[in-house]
Amino acid sequence: MDLEKIREAAERVARSEGLEIVDVEWKIGKQRFLRVYIDRVPKPVGETLRKDSGQVSDAAGAVGPAVAHDPYPKISHADCERVSKQLSVIVDVEELIPGPGYILEVSSPGMDRALNKPADFERFKGRLAKITTSEPVGEAKFFEGRLAGFGEGKVRMELKGKEARTVELPIEMIRKANLVVEF
Repeated sequence: MDLEKIREAAERVARSEGLEIVDVEWKIGKQRFLRVYIDRVPKPVGETLRKDSGQVSDAAGAVGPAVAHDPYPKISHADCERVSKQLSVIVDVEELIPGPGYILEVSSPGMDRALNKPADFERFKGRLAKITTSEPVGEAKFFEGRLAGFGEGKVRMELKGKEARTVELPIEMIRKANLVVEF
């Protein structure tokens, strides 16, 4: 089975729905599971609210009515259902999973989503995250703080403590990274 071909098929379906693929997993236990995590495509940068007029202006200066939108739009059950139906047809017709029977699960990445790509660290700049490295950076392998962006192959993170400081973690050393749920 070629997981990359399945990912490509999932990305085609997600794009057609205005969504993106976060991750694709294949697990074999008592049953065979194909898990696909989807998310909304981030809003374009450059859209700003003009507080005085209740209008929104974009990077080109076009002005329109202000519409409140969630900076982290949610995935709905209907989104998962549409992607699942379309992807299952493609997987079956193109015989991307050999042998009988598998379970396809399509879901959101969750509030504590994994951060996998450089763009994730930039997209969620300002959010609280936990990062574990494969080797110590400084004297630690575990970091919790606010994401401060990504650049030059490194994730920047603002740490709190006795002395607030910023660390730079080489992306190739990151073993696991997740957002932290805040209330």
